[in-house]
Amino acid sequence: MSANSAVDTSPMSAGSKSWRIGIDFDNTIVGYDKVFLAAARERQLVGERFVGDKRAIRDAVRLLPDGELKWQRLQGYVYGNGISNAVMFDGLDRFLRRCHSEGHTVMIVSHKTEYGHFDANQIKLRQAAHSWMTAHGFFQEDGFGILSNHIFFESTRDEKLKRIADLACTHFIDDLEEVLSDPSFPSTVARILFAERAVATGELPYIVCPSWGHIEKVVFGAHS
Repeated sequence: MSANSAVDTSPMSAGSKSWRIGIDFDNTIVGYDKVFLAAARERQLVGERFVGDKRAIRDAVRLLPDGELKWQRLQGYVYGNGISNAVMFDGLDRFLRRCHSEGHTVMIVSHKTEYGHFDANQIKLRQAAHSWMTAHGFFQEDGFGILSNHIFFESTRDEKLKRIADLACTHFIDDLEEVLSDPSFPSTVARILFAERAVATGELPYIVCPSWGHIEKVVFGAHS
């Protein structure tokens, strides 16, 4: 599948079995840009006038003395205590409600350790993520209707890829090219990269979507 091709859902058209849509969590479902910026400014890792997304903040912090350590500590805070201030990406709620109303199964599969690296408070990251989803109606029948046992946090990327295969996902949506292009990624899964653009060049095994509205059109058809 090239970056400009459509996800092939023809074998699962109306009257066929429902889709099994896997979605990554961090930076795919939940956006942290504003949390990272506020936390980096508070810790004086960037200047008060610094403006940028998570990637720009990461690059700036890594240039500091002991920058990698500072970046890991910042991530530990944001993904733990800071997650309460994180936001859902625009258009995701519509996509999830549509999946629920049309009877498709949504499963969240994330590479997330139990605790943040170098986090002195040892906040349980998986518990924090689960609490965030609960607060945003992920498990409510009148919300997104996702089953709580369809949330999978894995300790390594290899375990994440194995989980995607074991769950027999028909689609998987992730913000990381290195996940979707991994040689171990199951070849039968339609892959969608949630990003403004792909860094890789040439024939890509995934389609690139810059927004959840675009993802909805790709998955459900051009008239979504």
